Amino acid sequence: MAHNTIVTARPGKIRRPSVPPRPRGRRRTLSTSRSRLGAAVVTPALILLTVFFFLPVVLMLWMSLNRWPLLGKIGFIGLGNYTTAFQDQDFLRAAGFTLLYTLIMTPLLLVIGIALALLIRRPGKASRVFQSIYFLPVVVGFAAAGYLWLFMAQPNIGPMLDLLTRSGLASHSDNWFGTFATALGIVCAMVVWKVAGMQMLLLNSGLQSIPVELEEAARIDGASRTQVFRYIILPLLRPTLALVLVFSVSGSLLAFDQFYIMTSGGPANQTITAVYHIYRVSFQGFQLGYGAALSALLMIVLAIVSAIQMLILRNSDHN
Repeated sequence: MAHNTIVTARPGKIRRPSVPPRPRGRRRTLSTSRSRLGAAVVTPALILLTVFFFLPVVLMLWMSLNRWPLLGKIGFIGLGNYTTAFQDQDFLRAAGFTLLYTLIMTPLLLVIGIALALLIRRPGKASRVFQSIYFLPVVVGFAAAGYLWLFMAQPNIGPMLDLLTRSGLASHSDNWFGTFATALGIVCAMVVWKVAGMQMLLLNSGLQSIPVELEEAARIDGASRTQVFRYIILPLLRPTLALVLVFSVSGSLLAFDQFYIMTSGGPANQTITAVYHIYRVSFQGFQLGYGAALSALLMIVLAIVSAIQMLILRNSDHN
């Protein structure tokens, strides 16, 4: 037989029945099971990260402290490879060219990426069509894009050179890969064609997060398009810009495929990047220890770039 329980309370207040606390032993069991589940989920990723990243990095650092030929006796030389790197004129020249290439490509990709992102920002079928067209080169591999542009820019047979010849801007005898400026220009044009779509996509995602009401309010107050872009869009786009800049700088510092395929380091070894020089030292000169030291120096530069990225993102979050 059920008994009715009468709960008395003050007028205007409802007393809710108290919930009995969960036993401590059950809480510990639940926490332990969750910890084990989390460890089970993370362990495969940690194993892969250790095998394919941490162990190779440790091996590379150890190799950089040794004279490590492909065949022959391995000898410990300490920081000898690092001191050699700062006296190697070929490496310093390659590092200087890599810096020049980075200074050219970073603002070029950023400006074109922002222009394309603003162009496709408004919703609509036309915007989606243009977005797909601009993004198509991204799915093409760097090697395939390099061979494609190498063919198009070839003298006598390249359609690009033939089109410019018909327009009176060039001649069939011109060799764009015979001079430093034109060779670098062709490579930069290929990279812009290949990468600008990804920059556009990242910047467009940042633009979509900016409230349209802010721009409309600024225009009602009399702000021009330039003022809206400078004082509203750019500050709110700062985290995305930091991410895009780091991707662009890192990709430029690690440039290899485009120069290996399109210029082969020419003319006169003027388009050899840092990674290209490491490849030549390690796999053509078989100086694996010295190549590992150059790779470690490049890794330090990339780590500094990543640290700058984190600093920019942190400052943008606080502002």
